[in-house]
Amino acid sequence: MKTIIAALATSAFAFGANAMAAEKAPIVLVHGAFENGQVWGHVTAKLQKDGYQVITVDLPGRPGNPMTPDKVSLDAYRDTVVQALGSAKRPAVVVGHSFGGIVISAAAEQAPKQIKTLVYLAAYLPQDGDSLVSLAQRDPNAKIGPHLQIQKDKGIASIEYSARADLFANGGPDGLRKAIPDLILDEPLAPLATPVTLTAANFGKVDKAYIHTATDQVISPAFQAKMVAATPVRVEYTLQTGHTPFLTDPDGLADAIEKAAQ
Repeated sequence: MKTIIAALATSAFAFGANAMAAEKAPIVLVHGAFENGQVWGHVTAKLQKDGYQVITVDLPGRPGNPMTPDKVSLDAYRDTVVQALGSAKRPAVVVGHSFGGIVISAAAEQAPKQIKTLVYLAAYLPQDGDSLVSLAQRDPNAKIGPHLQIQKDKGIASIEYSARADLFANGGPDGLRKAIPDLILDEPLAPLATPVTLTAANFGKVDKAYIHTATDQVISPAFQAKMVAATPVRVEYTLQTGHTPFLTDPDGLADAIEKAAQ
């Protein structure tokens, strides 16, 4: 009898844990420019350990989602995220890093009812008509501009190799700083200059959170604050990192995402 009771108690505990996990909103992770979905590896593991369903997106034009640069568009990026939302089965928390902030904003305009919360991680938080190019031009404290290399004949943008460690891994350990230059990808040009269309009726009604990065060299902390002032969010968190906290502080980032998801 004791064995039966113990088994029932264990089953009830497992059922309760599964039910709690089922109540948590799925989390969709959207990388930024010059990246792919692999950047989220450590964060994904932490979120999954804590009971979240995690969907990691590879935007078109990456090895995991191949497409030639001339075919890549902001609409294609948006549609990839909307498709991921469809697989989530319920409204999701959608995290966008850097340029991914523009992508998730476009997805929210397209499918606002499928999103519980937009989480902007060291990200561009656009208003109607903004693009990465237009926003970057308004950020005088960003350090990336002089190191951006445009190859119009190939339809791509790239980052000067020697500047990659300081831009994307400042404050990181030596091993990461040594490795990261070879992990940075070329980015299709067209989406970077494409204005995003946003309305108060769709994008404007979606819940928003912002995770600031205090020593960011790519999107300056001052400009992050300026964007939030222009488009208020429900909650803000700050990580003491540069532009890539999923590499330099994955546990702290996962904790911030989980708080924003509540």
